[in-house]
Amino acid sequence: MLGAMKTDIALLLLRVPFGAFMILGHGYPKLQRFSEMSTSFPDPLGIGSLPSFLLTLFAEVVCALAILFGFFTRWAAIPLAICMAVAAFIVHAADPFKGRELALVYLIGYVVIYLLGPGRFSVDRSMGRA
Repeated sequence: MLGAMKTDIALLLLRVPFGAFMILGHGYPKLQRFSEMSTSFPDPLGIGSLPSFLLTLFAEVVCALAILFGFFTRWAAIPLAICMAVAAFIVHAADPFKGRELALVYLIGYVVIYLLGPGRFSVDRSMGRA
């Protein structure tokens, strides 16, 4: 029982900062510069600047908020992992490792969250989904 509690606390300590830091450091600043960035955002997948920007905002704000609270956690981790994989392996592919490091750390974190789920201290668990 004690081991399960430690795991649930560890998942909370992983989920909350990975959700909050993504919103505060990446999603919210993009929202503040929406009009400017929506026309000049990188288009690494060839779908257009605006669709790329909107998908990134969805991941970095909506999905990160879901991760933060543990709501549809595994589903929310998927767009975030994809977004970070695109950032690390396409957008910053030519950059030195230092330029890709943060995206790779986030990628690993979101994959771990996907694999382990939200833990006991989450909306998912309170709704009987975890």
